[in-house]
Amino acid sequence: MNAFLAFVITLFASFLIVPLTLSVARLLGVFTIVNERRCHVYVLFGEVLTTIEEPGLHFLWPLLGWKALIVNSFGKCYVIDLRLDQVYLRSAPVNSEEGAPMGIGIWYEMFISDPVAFLFKNMDPRGSLAANVGNSTVRCLSNLPLANMMVNRHGMSSTVREEVSPKSHEWGYRLGSVYIRKVHFRDREMIRDDPPD
Repeated sequence: MNAFLAFVITLFASFLIVPLTLSVARLLGVFTIVNERRCHVYVLFGEVLTTIEEPGLHFLWPLLGWKALIVNSFGKCYVIDLRLDQVYLRSAPVNSEEGAPMGIGIWYEMFISDPVAFLFKNMDPRGSLAANVGNSTVRCLSNLPLANMMVNRHGMSSTVREEVSPKSHEWGYRLGSVYIRKVHFRDREMIRDDPPD
């Protein structure tokens, strides 16, 4: 009978008391768990208190002091995804030096390099980066000779990356690899097989 009673108490403690205790401890800011390639940014009354990027178990009281008690109730914890992300922009319109209307497909990688800047310096950093890459592609690659557009993808990729990287870092994004994936004619009349009437 004693063994059965011990089993029931252990089962009750395992499924009710332990999770409840951990939930209360987390609410009171005793600890937090940061997952791999994530970042926690704690904000209280408009002030950034701390940023935790190292994965694992972290005790908040040594980091935040008495503010750890109220940060989860009156503040906010932003969980930021630091994983590498990839985007493909299709058919950015450019004209060759000869006046041919071309489309350039550009693929790029990006990741968050500064979580605080990512949160507060730009309302839409991902959209701004995409617009910046698209605009830089049009601005830097327009009026190139058609032959260069068709064969020099590595050089064009480097040009776009050098143009975009400094500005994107101010918004908390870091541009990774940039690759011109596709160069094509936008005018259907230039690529159709059947001769015009």
